[in-house]
Amino acid sequence: MLPIQPGYTLSMVLSSQEESLISVIRALPPDEAGKVLNWARHLTDLAERQNIEWSDSWSLEDLADVTKASMLRFQDGERDNL
Repeated sequence: MLPIQPGYTLSMVLSSQEESLISVIRALPPDEAGKVLNWARHLTDLAERQNIEWSDSWSLEDLADVTKASMLRFQDGERDNL
């Protein structure tokens, strides 16, 4: 990882699919999000710096279904915390 120089910010441009995946992970409980991130790191190690074509695995419908289920679970958890 490159050090960030004082006065500079680091930013990334994410695709809509990447943004959707990040929002799903953020909605998960911390332990579950950690499991997903560990799984992603494991996949990265397995890929050995090869590009992974996520669209082969996740259709837009799949992403929408996962996002909806995650948001419903998150909202249910928020109601339980009131």
